[in-house]
Amino acid sequence: MTKLKVTTIGSSAGIILPKEVLARLKVSKGDSLFLTESPDGYRITPYDPEFEEDMALARKVMRERRNLLRELAK
Repeated sequence: MTKLKVTTIGSSAGIILPKEVLARLKVSKGDSLFLTESPDGYRITPYDPEFEEDMALARKVMRERRNLLRELAK
């Protein structure tokens, strides 16, 4: 577990993530992180859950309509 402290950044509040946490999340300065609510609190992740849902739907359509997509690609 890593303890984070809320600090003032300009006129907002923020947290500073240590280098080790950034490395484990595989993110760097300028990348986006997503805060999602979970049953046991909150999660910080570099993956957009809405995008993952959209991609799952797209994969399903591509799998079901494979032949049609091949014809359109010609």
